[in-house]
Amino acid sequence: MKITSVEPFILHVPLNRSSISDSTHSITHWGVVGVRIGTDDGTFGYGFTGTHAHLASDRLVTSCISGSYAELLLGEDALDTTRLWMKLARFPAVQWVGRAGITQIALAAVDIALWDLRAKHAGQPLWAHLGGATSPRLEAYNTDIGWLSIPTAQLVEGSVRAVEVDGYRRLKLKVGSPDIGTDLGRIEAVRQAVGPDVTIAVDGNGKWDLPTCLRFCRRAEALDVFWFEEPLWYDDVAGHAALARATAIPVALGEQLYTADAFNAFMEAGAVHYVQPDVTRLGGISEYVTVAESAWSKRLPVVPHVGDMGQIHVHLALWHPATTMLEYIPWIMDCFEEPIAVTDGAYERPQQPGASTTPTKDAMERYGRPLG
Repeated sequence: MKITSVEPFILHVPLNRSSISDSTHSITHWGVVGVRIGTDDGTFGYGFTGTHAHLASDRLVTSCISGSYAELLLGEDALDTTRLWMKLARFPAVQWVGRAGITQIALAAVDIALWDLRAKHAGQPLWAHLGGATSPRLEAYNTDIGWLSIPTAQLVEGSVRAVEVDGYRRLKLKVGSPDIGTDLGRIEAVRQAVGPDVTIAVDGNGKWDLPTCLRFCRRAEALDVFWFEEPLWYDDVAGHAALARATAIPVALGEQLYTADAFNAFMEAGAVHYVQPDVTRLGGISEYVTVAESAWSKRLPVVPHVGDMGQIHVHLALWHPATTMLEYIPWIMDCFEEPIAVTDGAYERPQQPGASTTPTKDAMERYGRPLG
């Protein structure tokens, strides 16, 4: 399967509400910024990263793909995924200007497209091509009910509906208000409404400093918080390690980390309990597997962050033994030929060959944005 074309694309998909906010971000659209890789047998593989739908920065990603990576891919065997990942990730001119950020998420889109091609060539969904499902049930935890911008009454209402109607047993609420009492009150209201058997995780999106996190955790422990995600600035290994030693609430993180080395630093420092790699940020499936295997060797659970909204991660989560649950945010699911599906609080297994990354023609036409 020789690579004959490398075509970047940008989609800006509106959310399922007018806007959402967490402690650090407010958005109205989600960016699906990716690439279509064609081969000489007529097969196309699709890969993408997730963005905040900022056109100027999205074009930096597609420019990296078309201007730097495309020439390294044309004429290559599309099935040589490991060799091609190394060729692109270690290409001196690109490595010199960045081993993270734009170059890494552009690499992620390319690598995912190559794995999509591999699975399509094998005639299997990616989870089966990787080696088969290792868990009979992949639980979904619902993040979309818990945005900081949702008023408390609606937060409680949505949480109850997610549990009693949709069958979720796991929820995640955003925190990071100027007054920690506000967040504690919201968590307590949801806890009272859904009862003790539903897990409630919280996510600070890197907003608070260590003293604030310590005060919050001392009071939040009584509410049986499942984990505290991104409590501190993303790269603060020492701060996360100090917090992990000081509280009974487990620490989760990883969506802002770009390399296996960054994850290893947190794991070796005892600064993380739930490891959260994101395939769209981490250089693709190839590096994701490295991180998941490292966490598994330390017997740490892997719970991906879904910058892809779960389209790709559902395959990786079904396959890898360190993962038994996966975040659910349904913003872009209708853009794909095989969208993610959750029934009674658990993910259904994709059945079509590939990585569930093939967009519909309608989505490409409706949400496509110019590359320049």
